[in-house]
Amino acid sequence: MARVTAAEQRADQASRLDRIESKIDVMSEAIIALARAEEKIVTLTQFGKQQSTQILTLINRVDRLEDLVRQNASTVTIINKIFWVVIAAAATGITGMFFIQ
Repeated sequence: MARVTAAEQRADQASRLDRIESKIDVMSEAIIALARAEEKIVTLTQFGKQQSTQILTLINRVDRLEDLVRQNASTVTIINKIFWVVIAAAATGITGMFFIQ
């Protein structure tokens, strides 16, 4: 049996520790990459919630505008009818004055 010297044991253990350290370094880089990805996901989720809130706000505004447009349309329709009634009455009055004279 060959005896392993203390120097060889130290060299083997140093080599083993170097391999462990390199694996730990790779794992720490992977953990950092996962943390960054998680931050991006959180940011995108918050952005999505903000967009959703803004869309709901815009939908509410559009609904209110539609109501106002309906109200204005009925007002314009009434004004239009009154205008034509006045025009018809004026035309009738003017025509009647011509026949009376």
